[in-house]
Amino acid sequence: MPAIRKTFKQHLSVYAWLTIGAFLAAFSISVILLPNSLIDGGTVGIALILSKLFGESYLSLFLILLNLPFIYMAYKHIRKSFIITMGVAVLLFAGFLIVTARIPPFLGDPIEVIVAGGALLGVGVGLIIRHGGCIDGTEILAILINRKKGFTVGQVVLFINFFIFFAYGWIFLNFHYALQSMILYIVAFKMIDLVIMGIEELKSVLIISKKPEEIAHVITEELGLGLTIMHGKGGFTGDTREILYIIVERLDLSDLKEIVLDTDPMAFMVIENLHEVLNGKNSHLPYKKKSKNLS
Repeated sequence: MPAIRKTFKQHLSVYAWLTIGAFLAAFSISVILLPNSLIDGGTVGIALILSKLFGESYLSLFLILLNLPFIYMAYKHIRKSFIITMGVAVLLFAGFLIVTARIPPFLGDPIEVIVAGGALLGVGVGLIIRHGGCIDGTEILAILINRKKGFTVGQVVLFINFFIFFAYGWIFLNFHYALQSMILYIVAFKMIDLVIMGIEELKSVLIISKKPEEIAHVITEELGLGLTIMHGKGGFTGDTREILYIIVERLDLSDLKEIVLDTDPMAFMVIENLHEVLNGKNSHLPYKKKSKNLS
């Protein structure tokens, strides 16, 4: 298989976004989390705990050292090209932690700290992940466990982070900060999803019906959505049938279901989440022509 070659402009764009993401994540850690005795999950959380035990000036060093084994694991078991973007992201993040440590801290109410810190951290990490980087080595471990044991990446990361937050509360005898850190992590996690998936949530819909032509006509005329007709065969009956495949925005999903079930109350629908839709080299929302108003 030929290697994927990116243009200089594409490389520049990737590393620019990695830089922005690393700065936002580091700003959140140095200016908001550390001054308010909160931590993140994963290797960043462990590095924060160690920095509180041995000195905050060692935070960047701990972060790099903790991620080195996972970078090696990525090199051996995932793909060699990934370690470049991960290594760059980790180094940028560690460097910005040193720079942002000089910025005056943000001290506020717990809710302000959790929301502001979690949002900035989530946007920063989301930008890094969206552009092929990573600053948390536990995700690498989670991917490898997923391949061997079948647990999802999310389950493994959540399991690891539970013990990190518990250890933080136990070591410093303050489970209030540990609980607040966990809530902040949830805020950051949701922001990561928002950055990676985008504001416009897309759905893919498979429709199996005895009236595929009628449904296709109503969908294209009323909603203005494009669709694909696939030819299938029933596994039990052996009957040939046409299957409709549609990509739809979340806001149109309710109207789509209503149209399908009004046309064929016995229609079978499968709805799944989509992160991104590509048409060639461009990202697109579902094609829509000018639609008629639903009566």
